[in-house]
Amino acid sequence: MTRRVFVGDIQGCRDALERLLAAAGFTPGRDRVLPVGDMVNKGPDSPGVVDLLMQLGAEPVLGNHDLHWLGKGRGEKRHRAWLEAQPFVRVLEDVIVVHAGLHPQWDEAHLAGLSASERDYAVNVRYCDADGNRPDDDWPPPGPPYRPWDDFYSGKQRVVFGHWARRGLVVRPQCVGLDTGCVYGGRLSAWIAEEDRIVQVEGWSGRR
Repeated sequence: MTRRVFVGDIQGCRDALERLLAAAGFTPGRDRVLPVGDMVNKGPDSPGVVDLLMQLGAEPVLGNHDLHWLGKGRGEKRHRAWLEAQPFVRVLEDVIVVHAGLHPQWDEAHLAGLSASERDYAVNVRYCDADGNRPDDDWPPPGPPYRPWDDFYSGKQRVVFGHWARRGLVVRPQCVGLDTGCVYGGRLSAWIAEEDRIVQVEGWSGRR
């Protein structure tokens, strides 16, 4: 059976990624790996992460830190080309993958053609109101009428996302949040969809 292994924010931590895949029993050529964005930037080995993901045929979405890394002109040409070819959202039969979150008014058809401002929303949103408006700041928590974006999500697919290390692991009927602060000394997390199972390993100890 092919398993889909969704991986939280790696942030250039190749060692943690290798340990996570081993802990998940990942088998190249059988299983699929689907990172939720922020594969690179803050950690010790962003090129190594991209190399490994390319070798494994990973199917990621882009996050805000991936865009920052590209915008700064970092990485080898082949790494940049691979990242630039990745989408902002992946829509599967039972799952939607996005880095940060979805606007309450977006349906599945809308996700096929996001504008530049909508892509920015998809890689940055944490809190919003019922109309999808974001607060000026996410920290400290803004309070009513703003709530986590997934409180307003009503689509049929479960959404898998990252981006929110302060919130940590989120497992709800409508979503799974996998940013558990790997690059900040937390953990790197994965969700194996076919087993509905969370796997975690210790993250990078070099940044607190």
